[in-house]
Amino acid sequence: MIAVGGSIVYILYLGSSFDAATQKIPQVFPAETVRPPTSTPAPVSAGATAATAQNILLIGSDTRGSIDGSIGDLTGQRSDTIMILHVPADRKHLYVMSILRDSWLDIPGHGQAKVNAALAFGGMPLAVQTVEGLIGVRIDHVVVADFSGFKEVTDALGGVAVANPVGFVSSKIEGHYFAQGTVKLTGTEALAFVRERYAFADGDFQRVRNQQAFLKAMLGTALSASTLSNPLRVNALVGAVAPYLAVDSGFTAAYVAGLAVELRDVRVDDVTFFTMPTNGTGTSSGGQSIVNIDWDALSAVKQAFVTDTLGSYEPEIQSMSKR
Repeated sequence: MIAVGGSIVYILYLGSSFDAATQKIPQVFPAETVRPPTSTPAPVSAGATAATAQNILLIGSDTRGSIDGSIGDLTGQRSDTIMILHVPADRKHLYVMSILRDSWLDIPGHGQAKVNAALAFGGMPLAVQTVEGLIGVRIDHVVVADFSGFKEVTDALGGVAVANPVGFVSSKIEGHYFAQGTVKLTGTEALAFVRERYAFADGDFQRVRNQQAFLKAMLGTALSASTLSNPLRVNALVGAVAPYLAVDSGFTAAYVAGLAVELRDVRVDDVTFFTMPTNGTGTSSGGQSIVNIDWDALSAVKQAFVTDTLGSYEPEIQSMSKR
């Protein structure tokens, strides 16, 4: 009984630490009139709890906000990384779709621009509205992560072993070579790894693939028995990541804990990473280098989000050259 009580106190302590350390984004969602309809709970068996699919917008920033240095306010900034975490209603898998930051589309009220400009034009509400227009369903929560947090989290985990798909010389760490194959990254190396794009012929496309590879490896390390069974390491992990996150008011420790219970049987191999369909790169009428969206292929992705059937979608590897 004492051990159980101690565990409860420890969990409550972690939760309060997370909520206290994460910054809250003051305004997140657009007006109801411009949002997709709310999701309908999936049918469940007798005695089970109805569940709806969840969509969490993940935004990575390499720069602090322009007003007070806070990632809780990225006014005037362009998002460096955009991902959508889809949690299906059956809670048996996870799907993460990356959106290339130079993807060219209509920003509501602002005309054609790169998708990452939505944040600069209208803050988080416009960024959410733009992404919701792409996938046809609501964003339920928003998490903004400062890239500097990758360093702290990696060190808190004792390093992260990543399956590096392409060997490259880093432009971030002078003279450092990331070999192809499994490489164990320190915090400093992890930060350089996820930031790199100049070393690749495929530019931002390879950068996104590397970010996906790192996140999958980091998730696998964080969910390993050696981490979860070590209270000191869990405490260090929470302490490392929380100060580098800004979240909506509903993304609390209680919400995260509840979702974690629902996803308790999900393993890292049940997580699928893919990139939104593109049709090569090009140049806008104003001379900007852009990524062309494959709108025909995107319609299938949109339908999969709407019907919560991403498990049947078969993604393709995206590259700078047209397919």
